[in-house]
Amino acid sequence: MSPDPRTPERGGALALRTRLLATMLAPLLVIALLLGLAGATLIADVVRRTNDRVLGGALGAIAETVQVERGEVTLDLPAAAFGMLENSERDNVYYRVAVGGRLLTGYADLPAPDIADLAIDTPQFRFASYRDQRIRIAEVRRALPRIAEPVIVQVAETLDGRAALQRRLMMALLIGEIVLVGVAMLLIRPALAWSLRPLSRLRGAVASRDTRATPDLSPLDAGPLPAELRPLADAFDHLLARLDTATEGVRRFTADASHQMRTPLAVLKVQVALARRGDPQALGEIADAADRLERLVTQLLALARAEEAGASPPLERVDLREVAVAVINRRIAQAIEARVDVHLDAPDETVVIASHRTLLFEILSNLLDNAIRYNRPGGMVAVSIASDDASTSIAVADDGPGLPDADLARIGERFVRLANGPGNGGGGNGGGSKDGSGLGLAIVRSAAQRLGTDLDITNTRPGLRVTLRFRTA
Repeated sequence: MSPDPRTPERGGALALRTRLLATMLAPLLVIALLLGLAGATLIADVVRRTNDRVLGGALGAIAETVQVERGEVTLDLPAAAFGMLENSERDNVYYRVAVGGRLLTGYADLPAPDIADLAIDTPQFRFASYRDQRIRIAEVRRALPRIAEPVIVQVAETLDGRAALQRRLMMALLIGEIVLVGVAMLLIRPALAWSLRPLSRLRGAVASRDTRATPDLSPLDAGPLPAELRPLADAFDHLLARLDTATEGVRRFTADASHQMRTPLAVLKVQVALARRGDPQALGEIADAADRLERLVTQLLALARAEEAGASPPLERVDLREVAVAVINRRIAQAIEARVDVHLDAPDETVVIASHRTLLFEILSNLLDNAIRYNRPGGMVAVSIASDDASTSIAVADDGPGLPDADLARIGERFVRLANGPGNGGGGNGGGSKDGSGLGLAIVRSAAQRLGTDLDITNTRPGLRVTLRFRTA
């Protein structure tokens, strides 16, 4: 089975647990590396200082035996001085005692110091090469009474013992860091599992919705969530709420459509049966029922568009006068057939507002349709446009029967046809006419809400006046 090309690729990203583990271990490894470098530097310094202290002790023990007897420099090499330098690596030990440039005892070829750089009775240390080996030399300059030339005492050793000690300490440091990182990994994994447990609960709460026969769009119940997951859960709940609203709109539209279309379809079936029997009036009734069904479907679709969930449509510059003229031209044949006069009271120049032309056309078309449909023969409908610095308004008024004040609050409810009587008429919501669907002002009210437009319905006795107010562009 070939994969659906619309399905997003899911295999490329690392698991969240792996990503978190990597982001936590990477800094730990960097810190371990930095600690290792700092530890290596410290170990080298400690090893050097420790061995220099022993080497300096041996130098001091030898230097103290240098004496002057009968005008001659003498010394007695103590065995303990060389014993101090013994170690398991059996480093070679060298010494040299010289008076000025004259060798008194020791290794004559041991690298000699620059006498001028040596301070009296102050040991100094340096590295040098001797017999193809690196050595560490401790040396001191002594001034003896009745001896004109300085006495130079040197003690040196090879570096095998220092290197071995440094390796052992470095190995201990490395093992310690490896153990530290290993223990950290062992502790981090269960800690991550515990930390991600709320995410698993949230995932389970979402996945559990798939096992139900009907969609469950209620808010998630994933228990207490940390602050980082709360916005995600809230966003998902908000999405569910919007989906529930959209689904409810579809269900309502389907129920309304099936309910409202049942009557004209039943009429059609009856009239078709009568036409088959030869009733001469049946074809006219069929045509009227088809017209009512067509108008009902058109208004249902208009109401669905007006009630679309989501953001308001983008506003644009709209010429209100041009839209009003276009609506009147569309409805003029209906007005002539109903014997209703339509007048436009508007400035000669363009009247620009911030609106949406399609929704505005739908609003005015339904207002004018209601004003004509529920007016009286010989009545009049006035479409007037007025503007000031703050706003622009358009009003559709008729002089039909109008509505009682008690029924004004119900105008705009879906599929509500108000009873005929004094005041029932223009701009009403269905008015009881046999071909009304009760959707006219429901469409107007819903579209006006999407545009953010103020809608005002006034009982003018006779007739009604419906006013829309827009902000001036």
